[in-house]
Amino acid sequence: MYFQFRGTRGSLPSPGADTIKYGGNTTCIEVRSDTDDLVILDAGTGIRELGVELSASMPVKCHLFVSHTHWDHIQGVPFFIPMFVPGNELTIYGPPDPVTMTGIEAVLAKQMEYPHFPVRVAELQANISYNTLSDGQVVDLGFAKVSTILMNHPAMNFGFKVECDGKSLFFTGDHEHLQNIYQPEDAEFEEYEQVVQERSQVIVDFISGVDVLIADSQYTEEEYETKRGWGHSTYESALELARDTGAGKTYLTHHDTTRTDKQLDVIQDRLKEKWRDSGVRFELAREGEVIQI
Repeated sequence: MYFQFRGTRGSLPSPGADTIKYGGNTTCIEVRSDTDDLVILDAGTGIRELGVELSASMPVKCHLFVSHTHWDHIQGVPFFIPMFVPGNELTIYGPPDPVTMTGIEAVLAKQMEYPHFPVRVAELQANISYNTLSDGQVVDLGFAKVSTILMNHPAMNFGFKVECDGKSLFFTGDHEHLQNIYQPEDAEFEEYEQVVQERSQVIVDFISGVDVLIADSQYTEEEYETKRGWGHSTYESALELARDTGAGKTYLTHHDTTRTDKQLDVIQDRLKEKWRDSGVRFELAREGEVIQI
């Protein structure tokens, strides 16, 4: 199994001279089996270029897993060329809309409705099927298994564990490390702390021992002080998750929109120094990078 980062940016695309090294497209990860079967994790703007490449060797058969339906994780869907071509097969998996109680197909169709987009879902020519996911579900693709776990984000967000060719990969989607919303002096503190610890352990146990961890790490510790509850982890909390799960190699992603390549270089150097003797192996995710597991 191998994978390639097609988009590593969070919240909003940030193309330009200052984001060439780490990339400016929003989240998309291409995962391939040894026999070239294709799984795509999230459909940010990075999926557009992947679609262009796939269109050179039709027909296309792929499985797209959407962690959650915030725009930076689905905004590339209307520009994914294989969906427009007869003979291609695309299966889309994702969370339901808990407000309207509709499935993933209804959520994705909204962004292609008039006047937002000139082509409606009904006009797409590929054979497209939809599967709405639930927490703890295991999807058997034949060549791989993809398991879900509910993460912590201001939307229904699934983390995905992909097991294929004897290897494993876990992608957090967007995730903020769990913490107690009460103060120690509050009557509710101890009871809520137990809930936090139990849920955190469930997540650690689910990820434990994966070969690769791809983790949301949008903020520095200093930035996080004003962004609590926004649904994203810090670099430090992502590396703590890597340490606690014993992940073989961790890739820190969902780079903040405003972060330049130079700033990300500085952050990586600082983290490498601080975590030098921790045993945690990690890199900042770079768009276009291909990793063999």
